[in-house]
Amino acid sequence: MSNERLMPAEFSKRHNMKVATDVLIYTVRERNQDNPRKVPEKQLQLLMIQRRGNPFKGAWAIPGGVVENTESVDAAAYRELKEETNIDDVYIEQLYSWGDEKRDPRAEESPDNRAVSVSYMALVDSEKLDIKAGDDAADARWFSVEYTSMAYTLEDGKGNILGKEYDYSLTLTNEDGVEPITCPALVKVKHIIEGAAIRTEREVVNSDGIAFDHAMIIQYSLERLRNKVEYTNIAFNLMPELFTLGELQSVYEILLGKELLTPNFRKKMLSVNKLVIPTNHKKTEVGHRPSQLYRFNPEWFIKNV
Repeated sequence: MSNERLMPAEFSKRHNMKVATDVLIYTVRERNQDNPRKVPEKQLQLLMIQRRGNPFKGAWAIPGGVVENTESVDAAAYRELKEETNIDDVYIEQLYSWGDEKRDPRAEESPDNRAVSVSYMALVDSEKLDIKAGDDAADARWFSVEYTSMAYTLEDGKGNILGKEYDYSLTLTNEDGVEPITCPALVKVKHIIEGAAIRTEREVVNSDGIAFDHAMIIQYSLERLRNKVEYTNIAFNLMPELFTLGELQSVYEILLGKELLTPNFRKKMLSVNKLVIPTNHKKTEVGHRPSQLYRFNPEWFIKNV
């Protein structure tokens, strides 16, 4: 096997396929902040673009594009992030590569249309954002994300356990316009036991309004995000530099999908994990006592990473 390093375009030419990046850009925003008739509600939101052309014309997709010959895959992801949000100093990580031969219907017409996509996840503070639709998109909007799952045990009918199956229900909703836009999807994930190894299969069972296999990519990113909240400082990438503990707890609850006991959360942040440190600033809100403002503790990173 050759050890030569191929640039994306050279790889594409040799293997009759394109290499692309898809960047999932998450933030925490007030769901109805653009609708004065409704009470704002903080939710995890995902940036989606509306496709201008076929296939999936009019459907909503994760921002992304083909990797250019003069850049690495990582550089392409950073470029897409900059083009869509006008910022580049935020948290971004590579998630997974998606290469099913049927993921792009254009591949049935010609193998030159086959595309392998490397997905990335970016977490941004909503106050820094300046969103715009790219030239290949008709529109760009924030969609709130609702995400639930049901688990089943896989058996062979003889009492032998073969693995585990999850049905993930995903709903993306945008309420910024006159009429709300709702995009539901069902993603099935099977974890199959093969000796001491676990093989995972993913499938989009149905998807309404979400292009390509992007419902599956979104589901995977949410699974990764929820798992990492428990043992990393990833949630702080969705926070401003200074914040109250109440604001931080709200973000943790949104990411974990459950309510947390306030005394336990404060103890974990301040004394057990020591993830935050107090500042000399306080937040003054009308009708409320001034609240202590905190910031992320960089010493936690030095000790734990």
